[in-house]
Amino acid sequence: MTDPDLTPKAATAATAAANQEAATLPFLTGDDADRERATRGRVLAAPGQVLHGGGWPTWDLDAYHFLDGPPPPEVNPSLWRQAQLNNEAGLFEIAPGFHQVRGLDLANMTTIEGDEGRIVIDPLTSVQTARAALAMVEEHLGARPVTAVIYTHSHVDHFAGVRGVIDEADVRAGKVRVIAPAGFLEAAVSENVVAGNVMTRRGSYMYGALLPKGPHGHVDAGLGKGIPVLGDQGLIAPTEEVTDTHTELVVDGVRIVFQVTPNTEAPSEMNFHFPDHRVLCMAENCTCTLHNLYTPRGAQVRDALGWSKYQQEAIDLYADDTDVCFASHHWPRWGRDQIVGHLAAQRDTYRFIHDQTLRLANHGLTSTEIAEELRLPPALESTPASRGYYGTVNHNAKAVYQRYLGWFDGNPAHLHPHPPTEAGKRYVEFMGGADAVLEKARASFDDGDYRWVAEVVSHVVFADPANEAARALEADALEQLGYQAESGPWRDFYLTGAQELRHGHPQMTVSSTAAPDTVAAMTTEMLLDYLGVRIDGLAAAERTWAIDLTATDRDERWRVGIEHGALHAIRLEADPEGLPPADVALTADHAPLARLLFAPDAVAELAALVEAGAVAVSGDRSALDAFLATLDGFTLMFPIVTP
Repeated sequence: MTDPDLTPKAATAATAAANQEAATLPFLTGDDADRERATRGRVLAAPGQVLHGGGWPTWDLDAYHFLDGPPPPEVNPSLWRQAQLNNEAGLFEIAPGFHQVRGLDLANMTTIEGDEGRIVIDPLTSVQTARAALAMVEEHLGARPVTAVIYTHSHVDHFAGVRGVIDEADVRAGKVRVIAPAGFLEAAVSENVVAGNVMTRRGSYMYGALLPKGPHGHVDAGLGKGIPVLGDQGLIAPTEEVTDTHTELVVDGVRIVFQVTPNTEAPSEMNFHFPDHRVLCMAENCTCTLHNLYTPRGAQVRDALGWSKYQQEAIDLYADDTDVCFASHHWPRWGRDQIVGHLAAQRDTYRFIHDQTLRLANHGLTSTEIAEELRLPPALESTPASRGYYGTVNHNAKAVYQRYLGWFDGNPAHLHPHPPTEAGKRYVEFMGGADAVLEKARASFDDGDYRWVAEVVSHVVFADPANEAARALEADALEQLGYQAESGPWRDFYLTGAQELRHGHPQMTVSSTAAPDTVAAMTTEMLLDYLGVRIDGLAAAERTWAIDLTATDRDERWRVGIEHGALHAIRLEADPEGLPPADVALTADHAPLARLLFAPDAVAELAALVEAGAVAVSGDRSALDAFLATLDGFTLMFPIVTP
């Protein structure tokens, strides 16, 4: 057998035909309204690159110049259009005193001129891109202090660059306010720590972080260009949380009225209105794409019904007093009719997906059947902001089903299926062996049935991951599916899977994906929750432990118990009464405690911390070592398309 070709392939005739058909969408044939919006008010062009202090480009806008021409057959023309619009980068004046930096990150950073300085909304994903964005503002408007930062919600691309725009010492001194929606810190930690390893790995697929930029690789994320590479991330905890709709704050002389929208695009999120300026910020609740009700990187399923209702509430509360509406991604809308039309179309899109999914579920259709059947009505389908550049109708329908009914479709044949490797072996045997499967799959590939090829050949790969012919054929099928995808994340998933089948998964050892600032902001209870996730339950089930924990700099005492392989914890307000004596007691400040609980080898880390005087242990040290020895470690770049 000859070695398989590991290079990206050209679009097949079937893919070229599918993309040529997509090119007939009405907004691809002469509607320039979005381009006018995307370029309106630009006062500075964005820099081609943002360099890290280490010398590498954290952000490389220059790499997207391949988008300057017409779409090649390897890219869905609708995604190509969205990618070109997201290439319209720079500093934009969106209203008097309101400026927005777009195209330097996945998200936008918005600034508002206050009495004493500037308010910053959503300081991006990395310190480097946030600092570059603020430098653009200062180049155009002059240097002024940042007097407040507002986080619209709890996703990392809206807070992690905060140290590029403010100094935490100024926050502690009361010079800078940091404002966020209620529950912000808990939500940020949940997504970035407790499930952080697997979400980060899946995120490398979703955002094409491992793909080259170009017509055969990453083109656009749909929501924005992409994510910064190897940038520094941080978190400064909020000084104020907004808990109620109608809350009004005056921030550096600017009056802001808030609408709290939990469990919409994020568990913790808020829109807000500037009544004296007639400007509305819709956070990430109303962008220029269909968003995710379930994000492919993994997260809690979002509430489509609540999302739709909050958009109606925004219309009711603010439409009559708004001339400009902007969001945390994409370009604004100007004028009441445009604003209400945009909000209403998004409202109806999420409500339609919600209601029609449940209508079909009540007829007995399963999630995959619903996803295959459901399509938006023509008026919404032809609205660019309802297209699936980021989320898709297909996986959003499955998300609604999952929210109400869970993963099980009710068919008992699906109640306890074999895992992929065991199922793969059985499928291959039933279908006459790997060679027979591949022969039939190649015929399906020639017919353009790439979905079927990917599904069936994946069984061969899981049954025998060393089968190079199977890996090559599945990679070719995934690649064509990626070329046809309108969704940026779907394209990146398909193409990253193809890349991994051809070249293997990256080798990388990472002890923790949590940024140091995130760890520092965690409560002791959050640390203990993460500790519970690290316990190898069956290994720990062989005995029990009672551990007294004192977090000295937070003046907290906890009794931590491990029984039946599961952790439980009680916060002690006074000397424990009625509790049996602990096996061991551990005393430390938050930082060394976090180092211990995140360390890949916690037993060795404990010894080092005790020797350094950062941790004190009394009682049965061997019991503590035995418990720490049950902690599991995580590898970031685990395989996804192979066992």
